[in-house]
Amino acid sequence: MADDSIFEKKIDPVYQAGGVLILVFVFQALGTAVSAGTEDVVNNRWAWLCAASFMLFYALFNAIMSATSKNILKYWGRSLYSFMGLALGSGLLAWAFSGIPIGEAGSYKWIFFVVTFGYLVFMSMIAIMKNVVDFAQKEEWNKPKLKSRKRR
Repeated sequence: MADDSIFEKKIDPVYQAGGVLILVFVFQALGTAVSAGTEDVVNNRWAWLCAASFMLFYALFNAIMSATSKNILKYWGRSLYSFMGLALGSGLLAWAFSGIPIGEAGSYKWIFFVVTFGYLVFMSMIAIMKNVVDFAQKEEWNKPKLKSRKRR
């Protein structure tokens, strides 16, 4: 049995977004089933909460996974398009399950905006860190020369 980390695997961003969208659907369906029995546990904005939460999960997971990609630009392109598809798909599912459009879902419109902005920040931070590490690995480091100071 191999002790490979999930972060060493190369999972395409499209598959990541697809898996997260399936999880969004499952949790929204479970929330709807629970709310059919009692409305005390799950309110009508549960679907929007699931959509925003899983978008944040994708943002973090995808940004971390981008650190192991060989071609960062190709990965970025596929990731951004996958994130847009996930945002659209999870938003449409939330609308379908809750019957509430995002404009009437309270602060979830702003939460979607913040998660999207945070996703771009996460991706940028990982790309910068990856470039610094790549530069450091290519560079030949020598011990710095100590300057001798003349004492008076």
